[in-house]
Amino acid sequence: KFPLTVEEIMNFGESNRELFIKSSTYSIIPITVTEMGLTISWIFSSDPKSISFSVVYQESEDTPLDQCKVLIPMTRCNSHKETIRGQVKVRNAGIYTLIFDNTFSRFISKRVFYHLAVERPVIYDGSDFP
Repeated sequence: KFPLTVEEIMNFGESNRELFIKSSTYSIIPITVTEMGLTISWIFSSDPKSISFSVVYQESEDTPLDQCKVLIPMTRCNSHKETIRGQVKVRNAGIYTLIFDNTFSRFISKRVFYHLAVERPVIYDGSDFP
């Protein structure tokens, strides 16, 4: 079910999810965020071969695609050889979309194994000070 909410990601636990991405297509994971200051982090690997990855920010579902902000440009990742880790800080409420792109592959479908996490910032309030 998409888009995911922060609460749904926090309930992911430690389990990995799996995406099946056919050749010449892409798959997206939109995450709706309402509070600022959070950190969205991801870990993923692909099989077989590489996958391209990008993160895009959209103010709302109505925002035209040409007004979306690219936070991480489309990058080809050797995620079949090493696990890819990354994170993005939430500066504005909106939709943060992770894009797994296999459009460059004409014949080979890929599996992407991924794990998402959301962290709230630790705010020091001085309460443990004597």
